[in-house]
Amino acid sequence: MAVSATKTDVIVIGAGAAGLMCAISAGRRGRRVLLIDHAEKAGKKILISGGGRCNFTNLHTAPDRFISANRHFCISALRRYTQHDFIALVRRHGIAFHEKKLGQLFCDDSARDIVGMLLRECEEAGVTLMLDTTVGRIEKDGGFRVETSGGAFDTESLVIATGGLSIPKMGATGFGYGVAKQFGVEVLPTRAGLVPFTFADADPRNFKDLAGVAFDAEVRCGGASFSEAMLFTHRGLSGPAILQISSYWKDGMPVEIDMLPGAGIEDRLKGLVAERPKAEVKTLLSDLLPRRLALKVTPASFDGRPANRVPEREWQSLTHDLRHWEISPAGTEGYRTAEVTLGGVDTAALSSKTMEARAVPGLYFIGEVVDVTGWLGGYNFQWAWSSGYCAGQFA
Repeated sequence: MAVSATKTDVIVIGAGAAGLMCAISAGRRGRRVLLIDHAEKAGKKILISGGGRCNFTNLHTAPDRFISANRHFCISALRRYTQHDFIALVRRHGIAFHEKKLGQLFCDDSARDIVGMLLRECEEAGVTLMLDTTVGRIEKDGGFRVETSGGAFDTESLVIATGGLSIPKMGATGFGYGVAKQFGVEVLPTRAGLVPFTFADADPRNFKDLAGVAFDAEVRCGGASFSEAMLFTHRGLSGPAILQISSYWKDGMPVEIDMLPGAGIEDRLKGLVAERPKAEVKTLLSDLLPRRLALKVTPASFDGRPANRVPEREWQSLTHDLRHWEISPAGTEGYRTAEVTLGGVDTAALSSKTMEARAVPGLYFIGEVVDVTGWLGGYNFQWAWSSGYCAGQFA
């Protein structure tokens, strides 16, 4: 006996940032929208983001801040729903926010403000929200039939907004990739992004004794570079600069760290020597680096010698080593702590205008499940808002 099903126009699976925005966008067009999520709350990753204050977008959002096999794919969506559009929505709801640094916008109060705003928008757009609902079989015969723990539903359009594999304790799964493969949509290999590096225990450079030491550095790998804070941990390296460069790192690639970034550092060192000629090198370096780090990186051959007795060539050699410290991470902390998932649904299979699968009419993929990954600092939320909005305009 065939299972009877409720009819609707659009089903969005995944009530995260992209799914909520898509549901709002489609609902405003008068579409009957059903938004489904297996979690007991909508927007769970939004709630924990930005230390609970949600870094909801970035003023400097631009296509070159995103990683994808097709670097041009994100351009259309980012232009059609910009960071300024989302900021206007936030202002309209009276949510106070501030710029922390580098264009990063955070709520003054709580990430709950953003989730509450999106849920109110859903309600006003007539969206039906089903939480704590698992999705089973999905079939296509003209439209789609979606069987769930809350019943079966027939729909013209199906939007997959289920995210990637990052932070499995929050309920992340590979569900979206499975749907893509079911319908013959290519999925590119995935890996953890915006994630700390780890050192092998036997690596003499694991620097466990520096755990907790943070400093500003320029970190380079794979043609990319970032100048922000980095942090030594018991397992390896973390901090914004490391998280950023991790998205460009692949197993076996070296990472170069400039511990003394910026122009004029050589002149500054000479100035310190002139001011305190009898001081030891490690003492002078402590003016430029955290003391524990300065003591660690000063070679033993410098011990006991006053700075003005160190030959110029040795100063140059030391400065070069500190500005070109090369490491080879053993790996990363993986999806357990990764903020995003790199790779995913191949953009070559999707329309950049609508997010619809070219070979499967009515099937859409948005947000993190797609092979578009932003930098740290609100860019991935903006991709969620932009891609969700665009799919909602067509689904």
